[in-house]
Amino acid sequence: MIKKIIPVLALLWLVMYTATAQDASVKVNYVVGSNKSVDFNFEKADPGTYTVVLSFSNLTNTYNVGRQEYGARGYSGRLTTLTPSNKEQGVGFSYTYTYIRGKYQPKYDPDFVYLLPCKKGSKVKVTESGFVNATYFGSTTPDDWKVYRFYTETEDTVTAVRKGVVVAVKDLYETAAGDVTYTSSINELIIEHADGTLATYRGFKKGSFMVEVGQTVLPGTALGVNSKSGGSGKPNIGLLLTYLKSIDFEGSRGQSMKTSKSLYGFITPKFYTADNPAAILVAQQDYVGANTPEIIRKEMIKKELKLAGK
Repeated sequence: MIKKIIPVLALLWLVMYTATAQDASVKVNYVVGSNKSVDFNFEKADPGTYTVVLSFSNLTNTYNVGRQEYGARGYSGRLTTLTPSNKEQGVGFSYTYTYIRGKYQPKYDPDFVYLLPCKKGSKVKVTESGFVNATYFGSTTPDDWKVYRFYTETEDTVTAVRKGVVVAVKDLYETAAGDVTYTSSINELIIEHADGTLATYRGFKKGSFMVEVGQTVLPGTALGVNSKSGGSGKPNIGLLLTYLKSIDFEGSRGQSMKTSKSLYGFITPKFYTADNPAAILVAQQDYVGANTPEIIRKEMIKKELKLAGK
C-alpha cells in the first residue's frame, strides 16, 4: 500500500529563508506509471533552485534508497523514480520530504568581483550588520558572518551586484518608523547567481521594485529604491551573499533561537569601486560606485553579448 506522509518543512533561523506550513514553496507529488514505476515530481512558485530531501521508509519491491537530496530548479520537474524489482508487482513506500532554498554546497569563486549595489558615480557609506540571534537571543555569531549595509544621503536606486535570476520579491511593508533597529517586516529581493550563490537585498521602499520574479538581471540593473530601514535616519540597503552549506535538518529541528545554527554559509565579497578593482569593504568608509564593460559582460551568454553589441 502506498502511503504519503505529510511534508515536513525545513526550519532555519534566518527570516528571509524560513518556510512555514502555510507557505509551501515546494510541493512534491508522485505518479505511478503503466510499468508500475513511481515518479516523484516537484512543483514550485519560482524558478530558483531548492534542495529537496526525500526520505523513504516501508519500501517493498524496490531498491533501498533511504534518504537522498535532489536539486529542484525551474517551476516543475522530476526528482527521482522508484523502479519495481519484480515487474509484475507495484512498489510499496512511505515518504516525507524537506526542502530549503539554494543549491547544496555549490562551487563558487571566493575571489569573484561584484559591483557595489548603487549607480555608477553614487557614493555610499558602508557599515556591517550584526547577527540578530547573537544580538537579541544570546547565540553565537557564525564564524563567516558578513552582512553589509549601504547608506546614501537621499533615497537612491539599488542596483544588482552581479548577473542572476530574480527568485523572490517581498513588497509588503511601509518603512518602519521610529528607532526600530531590527524588524522582520522589511521588503526584500533575492537573486540567484549562476554558481548557486544567493544575493539578498533588504530594505526597499514599498512599491519601488523595478524587477519581477523570473527576470534575469545584469550587473548594474536597477532593482528598486532604498528606504530608511534599520532605525537610521538615512536611506540604506542591506546585502548578504550566501550559499547553502548544510542540509542537517534534523540537527536544526527543535533548536531555540539561542542554539540554532545557520544552514547557510556567508561570503565576504570583493567589490569593484572607483578606487579599487577588488576591494574588501571596511566599515564606516565611503565608496563610489563604478563599473567596466568587462565586469558587466563577463557572465553574459552569446545571445546577450550579441544584443549588447547592437
